[in-house]
Amino acid sequence: MPLVLRTTDDLPAIDAFDAWAAAVGGKTSALDPGRRRADLAADLEAAFEAIIEEWWKLGRNLAAEPSGELAHAPTCTPNASDMGLMMAWARLAERWAGEQTTTLLVCDDPWLFRHLAGKPGVQAGRPPPLSLKSIKLALRGLASRSAVALRVGLWLLALFPQRFRIGRGEAFLLVYGHPRATVDGYDGYFADIMRRQPHLKRMLHADCSLNRARALSADGRTFSMHAWGSPGLALLLPFAKWRPSATERNGEWGWLVRRAACLEGGTGQAAIIRWHNGCRAKWLRRRRPRIIAWPWENHSWERPLVRQARKLGIRTVGYQHSVVGRLMIHYAVAGNPDGEESLPDHILTVGPAYQDQLAQWGIPKDRLAVGGALRFAEPGKMVPDPRAPVFLALPFDGLTAAEMVAAAKATGRTFVVKDHPMTPFRFAETDKVRRTDKRLEEQEAVSAVVYAATTVGLEAMLMGLPVARFRPRRRLAI
Repeated sequence: MPLVLRTTDDLPAIDAFDAWAAAVGGKTSALDPGRRRADLAADLEAAFEAIIEEWWKLGRNLAAEPSGELAHAPTCTPNASDMGLMMAWARLAERWAGEQTTTLLVCDDPWLFRHLAGKPGVQAGRPPPLSLKSIKLALRGLASRSAVALRVGLWLLALFPQRFRIGRGEAFLLVYGHPRATVDGYDGYFADIMRRQPHLKRMLHADCSLNRARALSADGRTFSMHAWGSPGLALLLPFAKWRPSATERNGEWGWLVRRAACLEGGTGQAAIIRWHNGCRAKWLRRRRPRIIAWPWENHSWERPLVRQARKLGIRTVGYQHSVVGRLMIHYAVAGNPDGEESLPDHILTVGPAYQDQLAQWGIPKDRLAVGGALRFAEPGKMVPDPRAPVFLALPFDGLTAAEMVAAAKATGRTFVVKDHPMTPFRFAETDKVRRTDKRLEEQEAVSAVVYAATTVGLEAMLMGLPVARFRPRRRLAI
């Protein structure tokens, strides 16, 4: 039986399908909830696992291209790019197209729709409009990159003197501007290591704002990457953009490559990556730090850092600061076009389980060691109180966070909701679902913990609390 592919505005008659599911953007208020495909979250997760090897192969090809380092899709990073999710939807749709049950798939995404429409067994309706959306994203991206250029140019002027306060051959932490970092040496990733190692300096990633950089640099040991920019580099940032080759844009996954390029190109992301890489390259050349450690995730900006450091004889230490979920496949060597060459000299994990997992993903065992969970104190114990609220830990991904909040409201139970520290999430509070600024260990009492993709789930288990993992219907709980 065919897979019936439609948009929200082009739904078929109710007797034209047996079951339904909604992919990207599809609205389902007109459909019978009782006919929704069962176990969709589990099926989508299984479909993602089935395409991992293909995403690694595609990612290697994309990352090897000249502008590949300006994007997240080539690094196979599922919490920063949904290309793998789109590939999973495609694999799931192919399976449904071969079943006896006729499934309606509602999809308002113009690129995914066109990719699916060309598959055997798919009965496609009118595709969503594409040209206007592409033009809007292109214009928005140009405006965003221009804004980044202006902003970092001004920040360069303000922070330029910092470069003269940095000596040669020093030991550095390279970190994001985490909200928990403090001026007295505490860091959101490395905890109190700067207090215990007075020789350590801290370099802030280019994602850290001017005000935050100024505040943290008051300690005399913290510096901003923006200090190493140049006016010439800033002027070129509006034109920094990921441009996949024609071969990849017209290949097997061509529509999804175009989608990823268009969506990522609709932001200022490429500009800030190009700026950071340019600043970092000058810092390493001019000051040649002895050793650099950072919260390693094998992102696109990290790979050229490792390659340059190795050429200059600078030791590199990647610290696996968080959990490595089994779907966080960007840590694997298989996605690197140059294999082990862009891996740090040493990779410290938070525990032996993750050491084993990274080894299974191709990280050489002689580069791996257990470093411990620096930013987490000895886990305390908390006795679950059935009368207390459920602690809802929102992930980095906003769409998953929205689905979690909606699900919490539908239960009628009392929840306290903590959003991700790097991606604040707005939602309408109710008398049952309230926001909290306190972390799990700061709560007076909770009855249970629900998480999707953060370290909170592991923390809660260590504290002796009941834990449930939330799996969204349209996304992946990374």
